[in-house]
Amino acid sequence: MLKKTLATLAISAIALIASDKINGAGASFPATVYYDWAYAYEKATDSQINYQSIGSGGGIKQIRARTVNFGATDKPLKPKQLEKYKLDQFPAVIGSIVLAYNIPGIKDGELHLSNENIADIFLGKIKYWDDKKLKANNKDVELPHKKIMVIRRSDGSGTTFNFTYYLGKVSKLWQNEVGYGKSVDWPVGIGGKGNEGVTNLLKQAEYSIGYIEYSYKLKQNLDAATLQSKEGNWVEAKPANFKAAAAYANWKKSEGFYEVLVLQPGKTSYPIVAATFILLPKEKTKMNKKVTAFYDYSFKNGDARASELGYIPLPKETKDMIRSYWSDNGVNP
Repeated sequence: MLKKTLATLAISAIALIASDKINGAGASFPATVYYDWAYAYEKATDSQINYQSIGSGGGIKQIRARTVNFGATDKPLKPKQLEKYKLDQFPAVIGSIVLAYNIPGIKDGELHLSNENIADIFLGKIKYWDDKKLKANNKDVELPHKKIMVIRRSDGSGTTFNFTYYLGKVSKLWQNEVGYGKSVDWPVGIGGKGNEGVTNLLKQAEYSIGYIEYSYKLKQNLDAATLQSKEGNWVEAKPANFKAAAAYANWKKSEGFYEVLVLQPGKTSYPIVAATFILLPKEKTKMNKKVTAFYDYSFKNGDARASELGYIPLPKETKDMIRSYWSDNGVNP
């Protein structure tokens, strides 16, 4: 009897400990830095952050169902959606989407892809690497006569939202035939789940191309194309150019920080930069304070690691605006 009682108490204690965890789920885009921040936060505070990289679509669904403490999405919700689902929203970090490729003999940054040509590749209109349209922008690169293998996301994805939003802005044909969203009816390609899945397929398949968050390119030492800025200048996939684009963000507390950052002005602005966002249920004030405490700690202590991992930390002014937003909503830590 005593053994059963002790076992029951032990199980209850384990359940209590588990219930004290902060559970989040959503975008794979920021997963690399969230894992790193969570590790540092647990070491500093003994508080556990359990984050599941399931895609922005899954993150939105789970926070709407209140099955997690916070959701994460690279597709920001508009003010009316936030009101409808009774959610608060704020940005956490800025990243970028790169066109990674696996072409033997062509080094990182050597491949130049115009906005139009990227759209045509993902529309299936450019089928081979030595297509004359690609050769026109790569005169010093020996492009092989190999079929292009397009790799894209198979799940609901904020990375897909931002990438297809960009394609719709640079190609009327894409906008008319495909459009943009967390998931679309892709004309060509094979799908991978999460940034992780696309990255793994890229590593395995020669002559492939796919869109992934920059930190995955860094971590797996993949090659990425040089793209065009909004003004048409060639810009490499590197942090200085991501930061140049991010500087044009125009955040507004009243709109739940809704902002899409692709195709920002500036000669050196990389064209596909995106913020990633945290969603909190308005009625869960006590737990929300625990979540904001984690992000407040990360805002104060995590910038260096975010930069090392290939992300752009939010500027001080934006962090201060977010803290003011937390205070307005009664969830400041």
